[in-house]
Amino acid sequence: MTTKVFIDGNAGTTGLQIAGRLSKRPDLTLIQPDEAHRKDPAARAEFLNKADVAILCLPDDAARESVSLIESNSVRVLDASTAHRTNPDWVYGLPEMDKTHAAKIAASRRVSNPGCYPTGPILLLRPLVEEGLIPADYAVSISAVSGYTGGGRQMIEAFEAEKPEGIYTQAHHIYGLSLEHKHIPELQQHAGLGRRPVLLPSVGRFRQGMVAELPLFLDLCRDGVKAKDIHDALTARFEGCRFVRVQPLQENAGSARVGAEYLNDTNYVDLYVFANDKRGQVLLVSVLDNLGKGASGAAVQNMNIMLGEAEDLGL
Repeated sequence: MTTKVFIDGNAGTTGLQIAGRLSKRPDLTLIQPDEAHRKDPAARAEFLNKADVAILCLPDDAARESVSLIESNSVRVLDASTAHRTNPDWVYGLPEMDKTHAAKIAASRRVSNPGCYPTGPILLLRPLVEEGLIPADYAVSISAVSGYTGGGRQMIEAFEAEKPEGIYTQAHHIYGLSLEHKHIPELQQHAGLGRRPVLLPSVGRFRQGMVAELPLFLDLCRDGVKAKDIHDALTARFEGCRFVRVQPLQENAGSARVGAEYLNDTNYVDLYVFANDKRGQVLLVSVLDNLGKGASGAAVQNMNIMLGEAEDLGL
């Protein structure tokens, strides 16, 4: 007997990517109302309640509505929206967050898929805060760039128009200039930060991929902390993880380069520690595919864990 999966919002970028990843799996049956009833609340309620797993790829308010339509206690929900990422009744879907977190996902009936921007920084910061290498009230500032697919269908269409206009003709632009990006609350909560971080998001004129940079001043960290201590803590935390790779420590690596796109179409996230010993400064860097580990890949990984399957099945 196969597992019935309903993707509520399968016409959007994330929903389409998840459906594509799951469509060839013999252990799953994708169920869906016909196109004419795709947005009909009664049809959605019917399919939400007969699914074994409901994956929500919707705006926040629509995701909350979908959850309210579920009456069956047997339905397990994986929400890809922002709606439940800081809700204590939901498990945050970042299995590598600590050594016991995958077990929490496996036992939960309500899992919230992480945002693309917070994923890498949380993996970089949480181990350092928990190990006491940096204080929880460290003034964290993160600069990140994503491919334009991170902005959803309207941004994709604007960038890929035959004659794009305005900002969409530019190679790179920054946004979130009110310093109120919607991913900041989950980043602060799940990284274990006592002080609200600054997140500086931007979009590049490339389809997918993401790189985030997080600078540290060693004299503001725990007394005596060196770059090697930071690298060792990350290496120990993610040892044995299927999809998180800690790259070798880069000390005074003046000629090094890190691109945003090289992990595209994978579910990996790479973590880097760059150090300038002379200046007492460290740069933490994460790279992932905003459509992979930042969205659909993470959703499939979480669903696999929820179903007791190998976490890399279909990935």
